[in-house]
Amino acid sequence: VGISVVPLSRQVQGTGGSSAISKCSTAARGYIQDRFLRLLAGRRRRRAPLIHRGYYVRARAVDHCVQDFLLKTQSHPRTQVLSLGAGFDSLYFRLKDMGLLHHTVVYEVDFPNVVCQKATLIKRMEELSALVGDAMQEGLGAITFSGEYYKLLGVDLSELSELGRALQEAGLDNEIPTLFIAEVVLTYMENSRSDALIQWAAERFPRACFLLYEQVHPEDPFGRVMQQHFSQMNSALRSLTQYPDCEAQRRRFLGRGWTECSVMDMNEFFTCCIPEDEQRRVQALEPFDEYEEWHLKCSHYFVLTASKGMEPSWTPLLPSVTVPHHVGPVGMAGSVPAAVCARLSGIPGLRRYGHCSVLIKPDVILTTGGFGEEDGQHRRLRNFHVLSKHAGCWKAGCVTEKHPDKRWGERLYHTVSCISDSLALVVGGRMSPSSAGLGMLWLKFPETYNASDPDDIAVELVNLQPAAEPATLRWRHSTTEVTFKGEQYLFVYGGRSALEPVLGDWYFLHTRELSNTLIAVEGPVPESRHSHSACSWEGGVLIAGGLGAAEQPLGSVFLLRELEHGFRWQAVETYPPLIPRYSHTAHVHEGKLLLVGGVWFHASSVPGITVIDLMTGLCLDYVINV
Repeated sequence: VGISVVPLSRQVQGTGGSSAISKCSTAARGYIQDRFLRLLAGRRRRRAPLIHRGYYVRARAVDHCVQDFLLKTQSHPRTQVLSLGAGFDSLYFRLKDMGLLHHTVVYEVDFPNVVCQKATLIKRMEELSALVGDAMQEGLGAITFSGEYYKLLGVDLSELSELGRALQEAGLDNEIPTLFIAEVVLTYMENSRSDALIQWAAERFPRACFLLYEQVHPEDPFGRVMQQHFSQMNSALRSLTQYPDCEAQRRRFLGRGWTECSVMDMNEFFTCCIPEDEQRRVQALEPFDEYEEWHLKCSHYFVLTASKGMEPSWTPLLPSVTVPHHVGPVGMAGSVPAAVCARLSGIPGLRRYGHCSVLIKPDVILTTGGFGEEDGQHRRLRNFHVLSKHAGCWKAGCVTEKHPDKRWGERLYHTVSCISDSLALVVGGRMSPSSAGLGMLWLKFPETYNASDPDDIAVELVNLQPAAEPATLRWRHSTTEVTFKGEQYLFVYGGRSALEPVLGDWYFLHTRELSNTLIAVEGPVPESRHSHSACSWEGGVLIAGGLGAAEQPLGSVFLLRELEHGFRWQAVETYPPLIPRYSHTAHVHEGKLLLVGGVWFHASSVPGITVIDLMTGLCLDYVINV
């Protein structure tokens, strides 16, 4: 089935309008300094913090590379920038206002109706027209608008001969240093046409640079959802099938006339090319707790720079800081087979995250809280869920909540610890990341029940106001059972709160009294972290991974070992080193620590199962084969 060109162009233009609104919202919240976006975006709408961060790192990458090009070519008498599919971008006005366009002409190309709208806006607003200058005039043919240093052209990028003619008429000089910019533009074109444009630019311009920002990694779960999102908007990402990763994109340019090419995904760019003080500024702008989505999004976008004939060479993607970065595929020791529980597929209430699942009896799993789908809406979930195994089969059911308690608060990122056959303790969690953390609750459930009927279980919530309550106002922490001098304690460690983005403290809660008990702890204190894993082992606790203060995944493993007079922190060395990860789960089985799933910055694969031998430190990664 073919799609006519006109509706497709409208859909692509729609993504440009949405992008302008998102950039405007990003500037309004202080992520970027750009007073021109509000004049060009038209409608104003506040976006979510996750969207703001995504557009911030995109704008930062483009500005970083553009300003590096202008700096490297400032000795040339004339240079030019050609922005492909520019939409309502404010690049020219921002650079002109900053005094960076002394001898540079900016050409913008987009669909004719888009550039006509933009030209009308510029002429109507003095703040914009003043930066274009007195030479501003109506263009002819494809040249919609022309100033001395700024020109708007209405041309379909896929028509190369027409594009070349229009640029020549507008005064583009093939012999001077030229920067091509394509921000999420080429991917909407047929690969044969976008490849031809890349090659055309290399062949026609002897001294040129190319800046590309696009999506990558269509094969993993996040990538599949990303493709589905754009397809639903009738704006399919066409380049992903042929160029699925950063290396394929690099080869694409090197095989079409470009002599140098560098590429980074946005996790690497944010970490390596943005100064640490600027990272901290951005991280503190808004309450934020969507780390997994943020890092997954960044691993699915990249910035690429290619050049030819440039002296000195143009290499804007050189890291300003050195951080451990995993290059190439993760060495996998094998795969672990996994099968879908067919009976449970599609069961309401199972699709959720930020929840807590706990074994309350043999073969009975209680799941509480989290974010998921309920009554056709995505929201924080209040309902409890139970899975029980009977006669070799798993069954799912919803739990009846006796005396519904407002203190439950639809919480996320809490912990649940089973204290007895009929009692579990809920510690911490949150509703909004800007509100205070939630305290503790008892969950009471019957000691016996009919295992063949998962719906035949009722849970009662009981309020608690113990002295230890302030210590539990946190989320993304861990709560682990430990033993000291024959007494049972819950070791509450790390996490974050509304005031502290990462915590490194800990508390021993006496299981019976729920009071905070002071127990001596010695040894090197682990780096503060949240979203780590914690397991009971030999009376102590194994802490693995997590997200540190700089929002960087950690690859360290620590054992809190019981001593005669208290506990001691002890680092567990792994060989090879554990790939930093967070938001995984963990289990100890037959002297081995198993880490399952989670998020890491290594974009070439999804975290599977890592097996750490606690006696030898041998660390092996396995793919979960589904």
